[in-house]
Amino acid sequence: MIIKEIPAEETYGLRHEVLRPGQSLDACMYEGDKDEQTFHIGIYLQDRLVCIGSFYQEQEKSLSQQNQYRLRGMATLESERGKGIGSKLIAFAELAMKDKGAEAWWCNARTTAVPYYEKLGLQKVGNEFHIPEIGPHYVMCKIL
Repeated sequence: MIIKEIPAEETYGLRHEVLRPGQSLDACMYEGDKDEQTFHIGIYLQDRLVCIGSFYQEQEKSLSQQNQYRLRGMATLESERGKGIGSKLIAFAELAMKDKGAEAWWCNARTTAVPYYEKLGLQKVGNEFHIPEIGPHYVMCKIL
């Protein structure tokens, strides 16, 4: 297993396959992907990208911490889920965020992913909301 920072472009295929099937590849290119403070993590098994996560320096207005990162586009191939790979990505990313002086990180979690993020120490913030074409979500956060 190799965990490392990767360019934004390397995330698009997995984002498309796991998070945006049936949508255009353009829907997988997020605003801020190439910002200087943004970083993308990939996990490879035998030279195959199996898990990704992108982290953007972005404020969630309901949190008081000044230096925050937002997780977007976390995806793991279905065949590799349940093996702890995503948790390894998050642990790696949390170290990187701490090195960057982050005080907290947050995400818009699909309701189906809430139990997963709770196991990683995140808590729900506010009420459920709906993202068109994607579904119901909660804001979740973790103080570092």
